[in-house]
Amino acid sequence: MNRLSLARRTQVLNCLVEGNSIRSTERMTDTHRDTVMRLMVQAGEGCAALMDAEMRDLPCSRIQVDEIWAYVGKKQRQITPADDRSRLGDMWTFVAIDPDTKLVPAYRVGKRTRSNAVAFMGDLSERLANRVQLSSDALVTYVDAVERAFGADVDYGQAVKFYEAEPIGPGRYSPPRVVRSERTVINGNPNVDHISTSLIERQNLTMRMSMRRFTRLTNGFSKKVENMKAAVSLHFAHYNFVRIHRTLRVTPAMAAAVSDRLWSLEELVDRTT
Repeated sequence: MNRLSLARRTQVLNCLVEGNSIRSTERMTDTHRDTVMRLMVQAGEGCAALMDAEMRDLPCSRIQVDEIWAYVGKKQRQITPADDRSRLGDMWTFVAIDPDTKLVPAYRVGKRTRSNAVAFMGDLSERLANRVQLSSDALVTYVDAVERAFGADVDYGQAVKFYEAEPIGPGRYSPPRVVRSERTVINGNPNVDHISTSLIERQNLTMRMSMRRFTRLTNGFSKKVENMKAAVSLHFAHYNFVRIHRTLRVTPAMAAAVSDRLWSLEELVDRTT
C-alpha cells in the first residue's frame, strides 16, 4: 500500500466513496482487495482525526439527529453464545445534520445503547458554538442523553411518524406510507414548525447509496467493526469537504464556514493517508 502513488490512492478511494464494494474496486483499479481494505482503514482513521479537528465552534442554529442500521459479520438473529456481541450483529450509526448547511458535525458507530447515545450527544454538544434547536425521533435514550449533554441549554423536540398498517409479504420492498405525524416539545422553546427529522432521514439514504456495506440486501457487509467505522469516517469527510451539495452549490463545509474553499478528493486523500 505504501508503494501506491497519490493518483492511485485517489482512484481507489474515489471508487469507495461512490458506493462500490471492495471487490468491485479491486477489479476496476487492478488493486488487490487487501490493499484496498488497508487503504480504506488508513484513510478512515485519518478522516476521523480531520473531522474531529475541523468540526469545532460550529455556528449551527438547528440540528436533526437519527440513527441508521447496518450489521457487522452477521445479522443479529444469527448471533450465537460464542460470538462477541459487542463486535458482531446489529450496528447503528448515530448521525447529526444541520438542515440549513447540510453539514454533518458529529456521528458515532456502535450498538444502539444508552451509553452510545449519551456519548454521541456529548460529542455533538461540544462542537456547537451556541444554543440550538434539536430534533430527533422518539428513541427513549435520547431524552436522557440530551439532558446530560446540553442540560437546559437546548430547545429540543421530537418528531414521531405513524405508518399505515400493511401486511409485509414476499416481494414487498417499498416502505409503508406515513398516515400522520406528531411533534412534541421536550425541553426549552423550540419552533414547532421546525421539529422535524426529514433531512436526517434523507441523509440516511445518502449513506446507503454511498457505502456499499450500508446497502440493504447486500453481500458487501462489514466483516469487522473497525472497517465500518473507517468507511463511515471516509464518507462523512468526503461528504462535508469534497462533495458539492446540489441545492447549495457548495460543499456543506463551505456553507457552514468551516472551509473557505472546495477540497479535491486528491487533497483529502493526501492529508489522510
